[in-house]
Order: sequence, then C-alpha cells, then structure tokens
Amino acid sequence: MPKRSLQDARLIALFLLGCLALTYPLLSLFSRSGTIFGIPLLYVYLYGAWATLIVLAGLATRR
Repeated sequence: MPKRSLQDARLIALFLLGCLALTYPLLSLFSRSGTIFGIPLLYVYLYGAWATLIVLAGLATRR
C-alpha cells in the first residue's frame, strides 16, 4: 500500500472509531450520577474520548 493510501485508511478507521465512541449506546453507559474528582462521569468520558481522538489523528497524520 502506498503511504498516502495507508494514511487515508487510518483516518477513515479513526473516523469510524470516533463515531462509535460518541454514539448513544456507549454514552448511556457513562450517564450515571457518579463523579471523578467532582466532575460528572459523562463529561470525563466525553473529554477523554475527544482528547484521545485528537492524539490518534495527530499520530495518523505525522510524517
């Protein structure tokens, strides 16, 4: 596979992972009344998933 094609495949896979991570069934698992250091569990999950996707996108596009 050429390098550009491999990068495109990684970004598509990352997009699908992001769609899966931010869908309702998975989000409903974290919409409980628990907190971590006073922050609701859902917010911790959302910002953690978002930060993880950004880091993975950076690694996927790095030369």
